[in-house]
Amino acid sequence: MKLVWSPETASKAYLDTVKSCENLETPDAAELISAMAAGWNAKLIVETWSYGDAIASSIGLNVASQHANAKHICIVQNARSESAYLQAIQESSSPLNLPETIIAEEPEKAMKEIQGIDFLVVDWRNKEFAAGALRNAAFGSRGAVVVCRNGYSRSSSGFSWRRALREREVVRTVTLPVTGGIEIAHVAARNSGKSEKSKRRWITHIDQKSGEEHVFSI
Repeated sequence: MKLVWSPETASKAYLDTVKSCENLETPDAAELISAMAAGWNAKLIVETWSYGDAIASSIGLNVASQHANAKHICIVQNARSESAYLQAIQESSSPLNLPETIIAEEPEKAMKEIQGIDFLVVDWRNKEFAAGALRNAAFGSRGAVVVCRNGYSRSSSGFSWRRALREREVVRTVTLPVTGGIEIAHVAARNSGKSEKSKRRWITHIDQKSGEEHVFSI
């Protein structure tokens, strides 16, 4: 069994995220990430967040979790980050349910306690924290989607998806040229064979500043 794409759920999450983030100065392609998480019907959404990071993507993931009936977990490094994260979520979007937070100075320990991740988001601006989460992620048997925000800096560091996710097969990677670069990797479902390489899915993203429309294959 694999993750199954639902365009209707993706569209709903996209539109609701646009509304939730309309007053933020840095939308951070949150609606795009939200649409992917909801569209792939993720049941366990995990992200890493550090003090000072933009909150838009986190709001988008929380919106997606409500549409997909998913559990949303955020791993933060300390109590200061946890407080800032939860406050920003509440002030910006008035969510029905707050994400669960786990404080872990080293993400390795937290990730080992989380099993069956369907959708993982990390931010490469905090390189060590993001890399630790990637190395120790326990993905579900249906496969997973992994998103790396600010991915352009990742490319210059010699990082490889296949090395980072060495215990699971990476069937496709995509780079989206928005907000510092968004890198996406699709992790194969276990025992999926060659059928995992199915037809691509498409998402339309409208730049909130320029009004330009971009169509991406994910």
